[in-house]
Amino acid sequence: KATLQPVFGNTYRIAYTDGGSGIGCNFGTALTRSQQQEDGGNIEGACNTRFAAFQELMELIPDSTDIELEWEDANNQNALLLISFSAVDHFLVGDFEMCAAMLEMQLELDPEDHLDASKRLAYTYVALGEYELFDEVINDISDKYADKELLALWCEFRRNGTIPDGEFRRFKRSFAAYYKEFISDRHPIDEAYLKDIASERPSRETLARELWLETEHLWTLFPGFIEALKDKQ
Repeated sequence: KATLQPVFGNTYRIAYTDGGSGIGCNFGTALTRSQQQEDGGNIEGACNTRFAAFQELMELIPDSTDIELEWEDANNQNALLLISFSAVDHFLVGDFEMCAAMLEMQLELDPEDHLDASKRLAYTYVALGEYELFDEVINDISDKYADKELLALWCEFRRNGTIPDGEFRRFKRSFAAYYKEFISDRHPIDEAYLKDIASERPSRETLARELWLETEHLWTLFPGFIEALKDKQ
């Protein structure tokens, strides 16, 4: 059984008692199992495994106490990765309410945001129309990420139906590869892309395509933005 143990600096670690089995015994086991299911083509099973593990983690974390997990602990990292992956599962199927709740919990457990939950949460807030919450979280995203400029453009479009000139010029100038990818009509997942994205240093063009693929469903669920971005040329 998983338990919480206090460590230094008012942080906690997840520990396991002997004799248990199954997901509840080890969140690392759940991660491995879900990856095996995904590799075997059982996507639904992988998602269910991750969500079941997340539910067990929720039972472990007390509602009445602020809990921060020590990042350097391997068990804690497995738990935080499970939240992150399960949040992505919900994000991709358009369950933005659950995705937001998961990511908010992840940030409470890991305030330093080692897994960049803030970026995904910002997309989720825009999808939900939670613009005040978006305004709070966008400041936590580094200017080095193309996501920040893209999010500023999309949020303004969702709010007011326009593409702001200043943000548009900054996106086009500072993230040219991303701009080119997002106004393109083709985004092939070809051999060159797969080889480069698996390398240690993918090109900006490959990273731009990765971001497109990660967000493509948003532009289908909320049409008009990509067309407006193209027309802004």
